[in-house]
This record gives sequence, structure tokens and C-alpha cells, in this order.
Amino acid sequence: IVVFAFILFRVRLFRRIVLQAHKKFYSYLLLIAYFAGIGILGTYTGIPVQGALANSRIVGVFVGGLIGGPVVGVASALLAGIHRWAIDIGGFTSLACMLSTIVEGCLAALLHRAFITSKDKWLFGIAGGAFAEVLQMIIILLVAKPYAQAVQLVSLIGIPMIAGNALGIGMFIAISETLLREEEKIAARQSQKVLEIAGTTLPFFRMGYNEEQALKTAQVIKAELSIAAVAFTDREKILAHVGIAQDHHKPGMPIQTEMTRKAIVEGTVQVAHSRGDIECSRSDCPLKSAVIVPLLNSGTPIGALKLYRERDNAISEVDIEVAKGLAGLLSLQIELSQLDKREQLLSKARLRALQSQINPHFLFNAMNTISSLISEDQEKAKELLLNLSDYYRSRLQLAKDFITLESEFENINAYMAIEQARFGDKIAVQYEIEGDTSFLIPPLILQPLVENAVKHGLQKSLLPGCVVITARISDTGASICISDNGVGMDEVLLANIFGESHGLDNVHQRLINLYGSEYGLKIESKVGEGTKVWLKIPHNTESL
Repeated sequence: IVVFAFILFRVRLFRRIVLQAHKKFYSYLLLIAYFAGIGILGTYTGIPVQGALANSRIVGVFVGGLIGGPVVGVASALLAGIHRWAIDIGGFTSLACMLSTIVEGCLAALLHRAFITSKDKWLFGIAGGAFAEVLQMIIILLVAKPYAQAVQLVSLIGIPMIAGNALGIGMFIAISETLLREEEKIAARQSQKVLEIAGTTLPFFRMGYNEEQALKTAQVIKAELSIAAVAFTDREKILAHVGIAQDHHKPGMPIQTEMTRKAIVEGTVQVAHSRGDIECSRSDCPLKSAVIVPLLNSGTPIGALKLYRERDNAISEVDIEVAKGLAGLLSLQIELSQLDKREQLLSKARLRALQSQINPHFLFNAMNTISSLISEDQEKAKELLLNLSDYYRSRLQLAKDFITLESEFENINAYMAIEQARFGDKIAVQYEIEGDTSFLIPPLILQPLVENAVKHGLQKSLLPGCVVITARISDTGASICISDNGVGMDEVLLANIFGESHGLDNVHQRLINLYGSEYGLKIESKVGEGTKVWLKIPHNTESL
């Protein structure tokens, strides 16, 4: 059980398939083969008892139905059940075991949705498995002949199989959940150090990329990491160097290392393995190896971060990933410093209030997501940094009274790219648009609604979910609906939703202030089914 649970949630292929919101055909085939294989193995490892087998076949079949859903549960049960019948055609319990296996798989399939939303899944598995095994004993009594022998068999194996297999199912689920949570903890620990540094240095490069801020940042990095030295450069010279060799690697000196110039010109990571690669003019320089990562502003290299060590070939994969993570987050801070300057030009207090509500929260989550991906998928981390850049660049549109619907969709896509990196295929977005997307709407009207649907609807559900954006644009205006199939809310919360959600209330009040009370948000929600938010925007908004 431990081995199979480990494979399911530690092998990336299986873990990704299990967590997929919309499984592909090959994904179903792989899961069916996996769980049916466990069931078949349970048959072969069974103990002969009076012409029958006391076995653990149900464990694979039932867990498959609970975790994988109806298709996996039923198909796994059919394969494992038919196999049991085929290896002992005409046997005392072969037909009864085949039928009971199929029934148990169908039962697990029916319980799948309730299992996903249950709080204590391992207890749910034990209870469901025990009930399924009771059904198996009943089927044996009804089908196996002669009846007297069936009664004697059930009296011998009934309680051990009901208890043992129920506990086995619960153990499989408990181990799977533990492994999944432990992996999340490991990823969090890996990113914690980078996040701590980023959190400490956040104010620095927000003040601009210069010698003063580079020195402060380098001092923090040197104090937090066990490295020989830290340096920052712009495109031509050293801005800061902290650590060994700072007596001759001084701010203002031109860049000496060809690898540094290459990193900046090409925008690629470079690794110096020896003193010769570093190309210091001092023959006694103690710096022997380094990782050099470009710093970007709007995709253009403006300098480099360099982490040094005192030994040849001492730069590890961890060093490289840490440097990439730091460079990515510092690049984000540099770009945000440019945005900060432009945001100071905003004059409308309500839009500033909305920005202050969203910026810190979203930035923290985005930084955490990108840091977690750095060691696993560098290209994806880079892509997310670009998405985050697009997202914050789009916030400059707050200075405008109106933007196009298409621009707001791009803003939503940038946001969803970050969230999908955190939750994988668990969340998705779908558009159903009719009409001209050049229609004008107030900025940041839809994105907060999508964010609310993801945070409070989809993230709280264990089931994969989707946000559907429906827009109907006509000559008179636009009718827009943001719906999700998440956890929903009860009537009490729904009645006080604008008092509970600042994001929803802000959008609601802005619409009312712009167009009148009849244009406020309309919200409908049911527990377990999801939430729908409607809004209307009249045409000719450019004249308002």
C-alpha cells in the first residue's frame, strides 16, 4: 500500500494526471491500468480459504473509483473482476467475486464526488470500503453454491476481509494525502529562503536600480546565503560587491568578466567554473566560480546578479536555481519601481484604493508561485514572470477612464496564468463572447470578480473547477456574467457578501457611482454548485 500510494503521488506523471481538471484519454487509460493492476495483484496475493480467496482486490478498485472518478472506478472494477472470474472459471466463488468487484467499483464511482468534498477522506474511505465489503459478502451468499458452503465461507472470511480491506483503503488514502502535503511543504521550504530575501529587499529596488539600492540588497543576500560574495552590475559597470575580494571589485569599475557581458547581452544564465572564467585582473583573487543571472526590465537585460564561491566548480544546481529565483524576483521589483512612478500620477482616490487592496496580496502570491516553480520548471517560471509583468503593466490603465473589453481579458489571462501555475489543472477559465470586444468598460471591473471566484470558489473546492466569463455585447451595452462551479455560499453569507468581500464591494460601488443603482452587481450562489455574478454596462461610456 505504501509503495503504490508513493507511486501515485510522488511520481510526477501520476500526480499530474490525478490532479488534472480535464483528463485526456491516455490519462484515463493509465489510471485504469494502474488501479486495475493493484486489484489484480490483490487477487494473486490472496489466501486460499475453502476453495475461495481471501484477498485485497477491492483496495485498488475502490480507491480508483474514489480518487479517479466513475470512469476509472468502473473500468478498473471490470478488468479486475473479469480477471478474477477468468483465472478460476466455474470456481466456487469466481462468479460471485466478479460481480461483487464490479458492484464495489460502481459504488466507489458513485461516492467519488462526496469523497472529494469530504473533510476526513481516510475515514470516508474506511466507511465506504467496509460497506462495499459487506455487499461482497451478501453477493457471495446470494450467488455462490452450495449455499451452506457459502455461509461457512462468509463466517470465516467476512469480518477479516471487511476490517482488513476497509483499513487498507483508509491507509492508502491517508498515505496519499500525507505524501501530497509533504511535497507541498518541501516546495514551500525550498522557496522560503528566496522569499525571505525578496521580502527584506522588496523596498530597495522599488526605489530604483542604482548603487545605493544594489549595495543594500547585496548585503541582505550575503547575510542570508552561505556564499563567498554577491555582486550587482548594470550593463557597463559594477554597482555593488559584498563579500571576499571587495577590496578590488569596487563599485564603478567596468565589467571584467566576458560571461557577465554575455549574460547581459543574451539574457542567459552563465556559470563560471574557474578563476579563468571569472577573468579577474588580480592573480591572487580568491573568487573561483560564480553563477551570473541577468536582471530584466520589461524583458530587456539591464544588469546582472552574481553569486560567487571560493572553490573551482563549486556552483551547484541549488546555487543556480536560487540565483534564478532571486534574479526573477528582483527583476520584478525593478519593473515595479517603474510602475510605482507612473502610479503616482493617478488622481482618482477610488482607483488608488482598489490598487492598494490588490497589489500586496497578489504580488505575494505571485512571488510565492514563481519561487516554487524555479526549481521545477525554469521556462514556466520565466513565462510567469512575463505574465506578472503584463499584469502590472496593465494596471497602468487605471489612469484611464475606460479600457477595451479585450484589454481586460488580457489582464485576466495574466492573472489566471499565475493562479494556474499554483493549482495546475485544478482551475481553468473559459470565455463565451458574443459581440465586439473593443467595447469600453471601466478598468479592473472584471479581474477582481475572477480573482474572487478563484479564491473563494475554486480554491476551497477539492474538485477541479472553471471560471466561465460570458459576455453579450449589443448596441445598447454589454451584459456580462462571471460564473464558477466552486463551493458556493449559503444564504446568510450571500445576504452580507458586500460587507464580507472588499473586492466585490469596490466593483459594486464603482458601477453604481458610474451608471446608477440599477447597474450594481447581481449575485446568485448555491452551496456545492458555485456562484454567478452579473453586471451590465451601458454603451457610449466614452462620453461619461
